[in-house]
Amino acid sequence: MAMAAYVKLIPGSVAFSIFWVLAVFPTVPLLPIGRAAGSLLGGILMVIFQILTVDQAYQAIDLSILVLLFGTMVVSGYLERADAFKYLGKLLTWKSKGAKDLICRICLISAISSALFTNDTSCMVLTEFVLKIARQNNLPPQPFLLALASSANIGSTATPIGNPQNLVIATQSGVSFGEFLIGILPATVLGLVCNALLLIFMYGDLLSVKKGQQDSTVAFNGDGVDHQFSPATMSHVETTNVDSVHHHESLRNRVNSKQAMGAAEVPWSLNGAYWDHRNQKLWKSCVYIVVVGMLVSLLMGFNMSGTAITAALALMILDFKDAVPCLEKVSYSLLIFFCGMFVTVQGFNKTGIPSAFWELMEPYAKIDEISGIAVLALVILVLSNLVSNVPTVLLLGARMAASAALISTAYEKKAWLILAWVSTVAGNLSLLGSAANLIVCEQASRVPDLGYTLTFWNHLKFGVPSTLLVTAIGLLLLKS
Repeated sequence: MAMAAYVKLIPGSVAFSIFWVLAVFPTVPLLPIGRAAGSLLGGILMVIFQILTVDQAYQAIDLSILVLLFGTMVVSGYLERADAFKYLGKLLTWKSKGAKDLICRICLISAISSALFTNDTSCMVLTEFVLKIARQNNLPPQPFLLALASSANIGSTATPIGNPQNLVIATQSGVSFGEFLIGILPATVLGLVCNALLLIFMYGDLLSVKKGQQDSTVAFNGDGVDHQFSPATMSHVETTNVDSVHHHESLRNRVNSKQAMGAAEVPWSLNGAYWDHRNQKLWKSCVYIVVVGMLVSLLMGFNMSGTAITAALALMILDFKDAVPCLEKVSYSLLIFFCGMFVTVQGFNKTGIPSAFWELMEPYAKIDEISGIAVLALVILVLSNLVSNVPTVLLLGARMAASAALISTAYEKKAWLILAWVSTVAGNLSLLGSAANLIVCEQASRVPDLGYTLTFWNHLKFGVPSTLLVTAIGLLLLKS
């Protein structure tokens, strides 16, 4: 495609640049309106500058992706209400055998939950659990937070519903849920193992300190700030437990005394509490059955958007309550961001810049050659960190697939899987590389009394070697 005329090329580039700045730096001092509003601004500017018509802007919005994203967020909300993430948190400390064991557990649980419930949701819910575990074991939070964020990104590569860019790839490529899972799972598993081993290698000295060998107060200076973790500060938990014991003892005494007096109302009240508990357990079981049914349907090749929205609606009906409280937990700002991004990227495509860039790189990015895969991976890696992974998928996906289809259908599918793998793992490179990283950083700094700031440079020290190693390992498996 030839470059567009200057009357479209320059304004279109300006609109995309504004979108990019606000997407990467949502609180930029000159215009601190955030990612969602910045995305809408980019899309509106494409229409104002007449890069796109209003009808073309509407057509650029992919409703199937929005419906799939909405459905998975609703399902994740009901899973959270059903204590699924609470149970995952308990698995982190069940019969734990030390800090290195905790790192491995965090990597595994973060990866599995991200593959099933999206990486952003897992990071949002599990960050506080991870901080509490580090605090209770007198360990520095940094390696545990890095394990959570990096494993969430790696684990999310395994399924089409693991992250937003996979949702885009799944809907645009036509690759079924099962084909996607089978094709990329070996790379995910091996990448996860290598990531965990790298964490243990880089932070082995901190993780090898046994709890009994530490002083009563241990300070870790990771960011130029001393973070002091003392067992004494956890006394409020013990006090709570003691109070709880006294409360149950008192309740038992009152019940026994009333039963001894022959009070008739006590069995009724206990009976009501018993049935409420049974109903709650039954409802939770129904939630898990619906979610398992959704996953089985996806594996059987059912339409992903339709399956997700059907599962979400089934959960609303089973809840038998006003669904507004659960719907309020849906990240509508993310949906708005996607709408604006679709329009902005479509307008940027009209300028001819992405096509000109691909025509320049295509001769060196042949997917049937090792050197071509390396060049292709480097392009995806750089773009994913410059313009974010979802816009990268939108800009390169169709072009990569068309180029690979000239070789064979198998290479076309492989091109989509390579794009999914590299664009997702690239998010581990820096703190700004993925939303999951930013969520972990933001959530960790806001936890009361446990706050910890994961800095850009501390993340980069681990992110660069991890990203390069895991990306290379995955590419070797995907190539074969």
